[in-house]
Amino acid sequence: MKIICIGRNYAEHVRELKSTVPSEPVFFCKPDTALLIRNRPFFIPDFTQELHYEVEIVVKINKLGKNISEKFAHTYYEEIGVGIDFTARDLQRNCIEKGLPWEMSKGFDYSAVINKFLKKEELGDLQNINFRLEQNGKVVQQGNSRNMIFSIDKLISYVSKFMTLKTGDYLFTGTPVGVGPVAINDKLEAFLGEQSLLKCTVK
Repeated sequence: MKIICIGRNYAEHVRELKSTVPSEPVFFCKPDTALLIRNRPFFIPDFTQELHYEVEIVVKINKLGKNISEKFAHTYYEEIGVGIDFTARDLQRNCIEKGLPWEMSKGFDYSAVINKFLKKEELGDLQNINFRLEQNGKVVQQGNSRNMIFSIDKLISYVSKFMTLKTGDYLFTGTPVGVGPVAINDKLEAFLGEQSLLKCTVK
C-alpha cells in the first residue's frame, strides 16, 4: 500500500504558497507508516516548530492499474473520503531553499490522517463535492472538487503512467487555500459534504 499525494491542485492555494500553477499534476508519496487511522490523536514531533494542517479529498484505489486511460479511471475507485496531510512547513521550506528533496517534511510517521470513506454513489456529482476542516469548531479550510486544477480521473490516469496503482492505495488529491498551524490540544474535524468523517486531537 502506498499514499500518493498531489501538490498544487487548487489555484488559490498555489498563490497562498507563492508557487506557480503547474501545467501537469505534481505528486509525491508518503510511506505506509505515515497513516494515522481510527481518529487516534496526533503527537507533534519534536523536529518541527511549524506544523500545518492540509485537508484533502482522498480516493481509495480498488484494483490494479497501469497506464490507465482517463475515460476508464472512474472504474478504479468506489470510495471517497477526506484526510489531513500534516506538513512540517519549516522543514519543507528549508529543503526547497536548498534544492533538496522534502520527504522529511511530508512523509514522517502519522502525517496522513484518514478515517471513514463513503461510496461515491452517495456523493452525487463528483465534480461538485464540498469539504472542509474545522479547528476547535471554527472553519479554517473549505473547498469544492470543481475547483481542482486536475480532476480525480485525470490524476489517476496521470500517476498511473509512472507507477502501478494497487488495491488499497490512497490518493490525496490536493488541498485548498487556508492551510495553517496546529498547536497542542487543537481538535480537528474534517467533513465531506455535511458528514463528519474524521476527528483528530493534537497532542
